[in-house]
Amino acid sequence: MVTPRAGAALGLALVGLVLASLSGSCHGALQVRFYNGKCGVMDVEAIVASVVAARFGKDPTIAPALLRMQFHDCFVTGCDASILLDGKSSEKTAPPNLSVRGYDVIDAAKAAVEAICPGVVSCADIIIMATRDAVSLSGGGRYKVETGRKDGLVSLASNVDLPAPSISVNDSIAAFARKGLTVSDMVLLLGGHTIGVAHCSLFQDRLYNFQNTGKPDPTMDPSLASALRSTCPNQQTSVDNIVNLDQNPASSSIVDNSFYKQILARRGILQIDQEIALDKQTKDLVGAIAGSFDFSARFGQAMVKLGALQNGSPGEIRQSCRAINTARKQPPSKEEQRTGQMGWTGRTRRGGGDLRALSIHKRGSSD
Repeated sequence: MVTPRAGAALGLALVGLVLASLSGSCHGALQVRFYNGKCGVMDVEAIVASVVAARFGKDPTIAPALLRMQFHDCFVTGCDASILLDGKSSEKTAPPNLSVRGYDVIDAAKAAVEAICPGVVSCADIIIMATRDAVSLSGGGRYKVETGRKDGLVSLASNVDLPAPSISVNDSIAAFARKGLTVSDMVLLLGGHTIGVAHCSLFQDRLYNFQNTGKPDPTMDPSLASALRSTCPNQQTSVDNIVNLDQNPASSSIVDNSFYKQILARRGILQIDQEIALDKQTKDLVGAIAGSFDFSARFGQAMVKLGALQNGSPGEIRQSCRAINTARKQPPSKEEQRTGQMGWTGRTRRGGGDLRALSIHKRGSSD
């Protein structure tokens, strides 16, 4: 026989279970092929891949755009699709994100999966899947992604605090270490610059007045500096031209290790890119990657580790990637609105270590 007190306790437990299943958390167990069987016989990853392939066929530059989007999403409040939310003061409006693009691809992929499996697939997972597909289409390996994320409820420009491309190697290593990422992770993730472009304004000081010396950066190949000055004149102009981050014209749109060979030849565009090829803490790693044949596999592993960054804030499966669901009963607390999180949580991945927030900015790729 169930007593009134026991019945009340059971009722509260059931209510809590229902609320937990409806809202969920951005912090949860991720796994490969999480959506298998959750949409009948339909393959969610294949649907997303078809949308990305269609766009890539028309515009291959969508690959570095999606790579950049994942970096900018994961580095702020974890991989929670907060970068996708519209709003007058959302993350989209922060200066480093003004040139982020690819939102329409994520919208199209979301519409495609919603049409056959509504309310199941998160926008956060779509970013991760779409980026992997774009990397694969660009010649990189098709690495297995972990899915099962929820979409965040907070997106504030004030939360976007991303270092500039002139960050030193020491500071970059420290920033990665604070997030549970190694020096090797850092060097591999900077390998995302194997594709994409940088605006002149992000490295113009290296061509004309490096560190207020009135001279070019001595670590840049003089012939490259001379060539870049024609593209990036030392004068005020309304046009901010772009150059490839990988200066090998035969490989600038291919995900491979050519980027590392270029920076070893002092042909890096961004200051941090060039410095990792010269600093004693990273140059051996750069040399090893430049001479290896497994960059694609190692880059994929680093991207999976990046994609595992989460926080413990409440989450949901958005109906639209651009807005939180209007049916939510309780808004985020004032503290959550201010910080975008309830505190970072280190999640132990199967076969991995403690992962926390990452705040390093692949700012040079304007895509």
